[in-house]
Amino acid sequence: MKEHVRFLLSQQGPFAEKISGYQERESQMIMAEAVASAMENSSIELIEAGTGTGKTFAYLVPAMQFEGKTIIATGTRNLQDQLFLKDLPTVIRATGKTRKLALLKGRQNYLCLYRLESNLQSAHFVNKAIVEDIVKIREWSRKTTDGDLSQISFIQEDSAAIPFVTSTADNCLGSECSAYQDCFVAKARKHAMDSDIIVVNHHLLMADVALKRDGFGELLPKADAYIIDEAHQLPDIATMFFGQALSSRQLMELARDSEQAYRTEATDCPDLSEAAAQLEKASADLRIAMGEEVARDFWRLYRERAEIAEHFDQLLSALARLCDVLKEQAIRSRDLENLYERAEELHQKAGLFTEEDESEYVQWLEVYRKSFTLNATPLSIAQKFRQAMKGYKEAAWIMTSATLAVNEDFGFFERKLGLFDAQRMVLPSPFNYQEQALLYVPRYLKNPAASDYTQSFLAAMIPLMTIAKGRTFLLFTSHRALNEAAELLQSHHEFQLFVQGQASKAYLLEKFRKTPNSVLLGTFSFWEGVDVAGDALSLVAIDKLPFVSPGDPVNQARIDAMRREKRDAFGQFQLPDAIIALKQGAGRLIRNVTDRGVLVIGDPRIVGRQYGQKFMADLPPMIPTRNSALVEEFLSQL
Repeated sequence: MKEHVRFLLSQQGPFAEKISGYQERESQMIMAEAVASAMENSSIELIEAGTGTGKTFAYLVPAMQFEGKTIIATGTRNLQDQLFLKDLPTVIRATGKTRKLALLKGRQNYLCLYRLESNLQSAHFVNKAIVEDIVKIREWSRKTTDGDLSQISFIQEDSAAIPFVTSTADNCLGSECSAYQDCFVAKARKHAMDSDIIVVNHHLLMADVALKRDGFGELLPKADAYIIDEAHQLPDIATMFFGQALSSRQLMELARDSEQAYRTEATDCPDLSEAAAQLEKASADLRIAMGEEVARDFWRLYRERAEIAEHFDQLLSALARLCDVLKEQAIRSRDLENLYERAEELHQKAGLFTEEDESEYVQWLEVYRKSFTLNATPLSIAQKFRQAMKGYKEAAWIMTSATLAVNEDFGFFERKLGLFDAQRMVLPSPFNYQEQALLYVPRYLKNPAASDYTQSFLAAMIPLMTIAKGRTFLLFTSHRALNEAAELLQSHHEFQLFVQGQASKAYLLEKFRKTPNSVLLGTFSFWEGVDVAGDALSLVAIDKLPFVSPGDPVNQARIDAMRREKRDAFGQFQLPDAIIALKQGAGRLIRNVTDRGVLVIGDPRIVGRQYGQKFMADLPPMIPTRNSALVEEFLSQL
């Protein structure tokens, strides 16, 4: 297969014949050969492919030629749609090879007919706006063939109605549901089972891996090859699925569904209504006791407070009482049985947060305006992931990204996932960065820890943004700096500002591309997965080196654990993590062979500290400069 995929992608092959302006890329053909070899030999292959390699076709072409079943996992639903609706059809048109394809999303993306109807019947639970959205969704439900909610344009993506018309793994009744024959999730999964190539996202794949590891069934069919794009995201997503979480939303949904079951199926059991109300009150009281919103903090610091401990005990008691009531009622219907199973599971989860041993897991919480989430996150998933991989030993695993290695060393990524027997390949970008871009580190910027650092950073940027006529990404390492910069730039009416949080990511990017003098301000969600090629973007500026926050409970616990083991937490965790993040941010600038621009790194530590050399060594080989006049001259010609 290696020789064939090379031919297909060569200048003599069908892509060159059928795609106008197609040019073969040696790095793309080398990657395609490596993917083909891994698929044939059922091996693990790690491939760092620089921007412009053409890695999507480099793995899709062998996947289409491979006779086994292939699952392709990508980072976002947007990338899923692009692969399924654009890239795979292009490969089919070029090669003439057809396979049975499936696009499979998580269940929260599909309409649940049972919950739609049951929640409409009990519409007194929700406000008028939500009911109106549910009614619109019911009208749409009569026309849709696949129930994919992403096709809906008449309600907001984050509409509060969505939880009322979708199922979760907790509340789904499975084959015993009265609407099972028409279930969109079941239909999508059946289609996937019968397909040769299935496109999923990382979350769905990791949910399946975690389920199979724990022996609780499966979400995806067993495949002969797994291709993970944007694989640098995999460790964090896997960590989430190997951990535990208890949210007030889960508790409130259980209380609401229990009250609904009382009204529709157990009207002779007032204890059920009382127990549901008790749980709802206990959850709300605990949130009030937690006080102000908190991004992330140690749960133990909250649990030690007498008021929190008292309300958490009341929550445990409320869950225990609801379990007792539902246990007696479970025999009456599958719905009540499901509620009992959910209550038991949440009671067990809540019990985890009474334990004080944090040698393997760190317990932390997030407090929002009206809700909270308790989390138990493993300090390491290497052993868990390696154990899970044993169930796939006859399958190929290809993991690829533009940022998998640190200075061409995959050790950081491999240690996270416990991968010790992988083949490795680094393919540099084919772009001529020496001609296309400058790397500018301004002089005289303040210490990044200074309170007025953002002001200092913008003072260096505004002249460059003016010369560039906007066309600028300002990427920040914190929301605080983002908001401060947005406020400071409000008086500069020559720029059209687009600020993360004002609208959806897709909307902001679309407006940025089309609007003259535009400047987009974003935090980490804009550091990756963003592709603005051409003249719309000429300047990318990063305020600070993206070190993880040592005050974050998960990071702090990992750093402390490494220090206890006499390991170098900075060199083995904080530094490589920041290098990979910086590579992602830097990758926003040059997206094709004709792009030109300037990358600005405001943080003086990149030239003033010894470790700065490691950052510089892993950035694209742009011409480095500290000469502002040279940068201004370069920008004026773009």
